[in-house]
Amino acid sequence: MKNPVERLREQIIGTDSQKAALVFSERNRRYFTEFPASDGALLVTAGESYLLMDFRYEEAANYAAKYCKVVGFTNLQEKASELLTQNGVKEVYLEIDKLSVAWARKFEAEFQKHGIDVVLDATLDNAIRDQRMIKSPEEVKKIEASQAITDAAFEHILPFIKEGVTERELALEIEFFMRKQGAENIAFELIIAAGKNGSQCHAVPSDYQVQKGDFITMDTGAVLDGYHSDMTRTVALGKVSDEQKAVYNTVLKAHMAVIDQVKPGMPCNEVDKIARDIIEKDYPGTFGHGLGHGVGFEIHEWPRFSRLDKTPCQVGMVVTDEPGIYVPAKYGVRIEDMLLITEEGCRSLTKSPKELLCL
Repeated sequence: MKNPVERLREQIIGTDSQKAALVFSERNRRYFTEFPASDGALLVTAGESYLLMDFRYEEAANYAAKYCKVVGFTNLQEKASELLTQNGVKEVYLEIDKLSVAWARKFEAEFQKHGIDVVLDATLDNAIRDQRMIKSPEEVKKIEASQAITDAAFEHILPFIKEGVTERELALEIEFFMRKQGAENIAFELIIAAGKNGSQCHAVPSDYQVQKGDFITMDTGAVLDGYHSDMTRTVALGKVSDEQKAVYNTVLKAHMAVIDQVKPGMPCNEVDKIARDIIEKDYPGTFGHGLGHGVGFEIHEWPRFSRLDKTPCQVGMVVTDEPGIYVPAKYGVRIEDMLLITEEGCRSLTKSPKELLCL
C-alpha cells in the first residue's frame, strides 16, 4: 500500500503540477509524517512533499519525519510561497478545519502576491477524513498494540478493586500501569464510575469509595505510537441483584448482536439500531448516547455508529461498539470493544472478557 502522503497526493493533486495541498493541524501533520510537533505545516505538491518546521523542531524532524523533505522557516507564509513558486503551483488547497479566519487571510494575501489561488473550501479536509476513516494494515497493528496495553491494564486492576478503594485511586493505578507498559499517554481522561456514579456515562473519577454490590464501570484507553485504544468493562464487587444481572445481560446481548450482524455496506445508523432496539425493548430511555465512534489517530474519529450517521461501513474502518444502560442515581453498565470491519463482517480488536465478573 502507498504511504499516507502518496495517497493524499493521488486523491487531491494527481499529476497536476499546478496544484498543491497545505496541511496545518497537529494531528494530521503527525498522521502523514509520523512526526509530532505543535507548529508547522505539510506542503504536498505533485512532485515533492515538504514538512515546514521552525527552529524548535527542525533538527528532530530531520531525524524522525517520514515521507517528506524537512524545510526550516522563520516566516511560514513566505517559505510556503517560495516553495509553491519553485514548483510552479498556481492553486493550493488549504486545510481549513483548524485554520482561523485571520491566518487564512494571511496565507491568501501572501500567495496572491505570487499569482497563486487559494482554495478555502472543505475539499482537502474531506479528502483527509475519507483517507483516515480506512485504516491500513500497519495502522491496525498499531491500534492492536495500543489495545494490548489496555487489555493488560484491565487484568492488572482487578485485584485492586476492593471495598473502600476510591475511583480516583483506581484511575491513577491504571494510568501508572499503562505508562509503565510503554504508553506515551492515556487516550482520554479515564472514566471510573462506581455505584450510583455509574449512571453518569462520562463521570469523572471521584473520592467515592467502592462498596459491596457496586457495579464499577471502567472506560480506559492508551496511546502508543500516536494511535489510540478505547475499551469499557463493567465489573461488580461481591454479589449483585437479579435486576443488575438482567441489565448487564441486556447490554451484553446488544453488544454481541452488533458483532454478529455488522457488515460492509451497512449504514452506520442501522448498526446503531441493532443495539438500540434490544435495549429500548425492556429499558426505554436508558441508552442516550450513540453506539460508537471511529478510533485511530484520534480517540473520536469517523464514522459514528449513531442514529444520524448514514455512512456505509467499509472494510478497514475501526469503530467502537459500546451500548449502555444508565439507571439514574442507581448504577450504569457499558461494554465496549473496538471493531475492525472486514470482508466477512467484523473482528474485535479487544481481548478482555465480557462476561460479568463478580470480584
